Amino acid sequence: MSPKIVKQASGLIVSLCVALLLVLIQSTGPNSGDKVFLDATPALASQQPPQLPTLKPHPLPDVLALWEDAANNGDYFEQVQPLEVGYLVWSKFPVKVFVDSSEGSQGRWATAVRLAVQEWAEYLPLEIVGDAEQADITILRRRPPLRMTADGKLDRARSAETRYEYYTRASVNSPAVFLHRQKILISPLAEVVVAAAARHELGHALGIWGHSPTETDVLYYSQVRNPPSISARDINTLKRIYQQPTRLGWPVN
Repeated sequence: MSPKIVKQASGLIVSLCVALLLVLIQSTGPNSGDKVFLDATPALASQQPPQLPTLKPHPLPDVLALWEDAANNGDYFEQVQPLEVGYLVWSKFPVKVFVDSSEGSQGRWATAVRLAVQEWAEYLPLEIVGDAEQADITILRRRPPLRMTADGKLDRARSAETRYEYYTRASVNSPAVFLHRQKILISPLAEVVVAAAARHELGHALGIWGHSPTETDVLYYSQVRNPPSISARDINTLKRIYQQPTRLGWPVN
């Protein structure tokens, strides 16, 4: 795979030649926990990779900074492991979300997805946009591709998955910034299932790359009969994640 080529908002083209381009795919299957696939692609040997930013925390978003859990419900932060770039947090708000509006994606599917976006928007600034090119998170009405398991067998059908990729963005007279974007695939299923899948996958896309062991949390590792709403534990976990260091959102040397 060639290095990622990204068209910048300023009209510039920047080639991201990191030594390792990591793409993590988070998928959800009926009656099963999420599966994780890691794809590591070396950069071209002839190109010098940029020095990635130093790990540093960003200031907490205002809504999360004000969040307090008076009941002390706890969290599942220990289930979320940092990656090579630190935690996958957003540093520029509102985070722009594109919801598929192509033929067949309108109606109940889109309504359920938009409702999940609005629910998470109470805790992080999110904005639904009509242009996928401008989005940080893209949500598509599409079945996740079939994949092979580690033992060479076909993985069971999945209803949704989330993946991310890194890129750089530069503007005139400003240094390039190391960023990421997310893509969520959600199958055309029943409205209640779509809403639950969107709520869960958005939790991953907003930074919770791990699972809760408690079924009353949105990020519980398996599907449940009665999908829960976003819990205090989900938000407690999200707040702790956004207090952690990351290379994302900082200038590339």
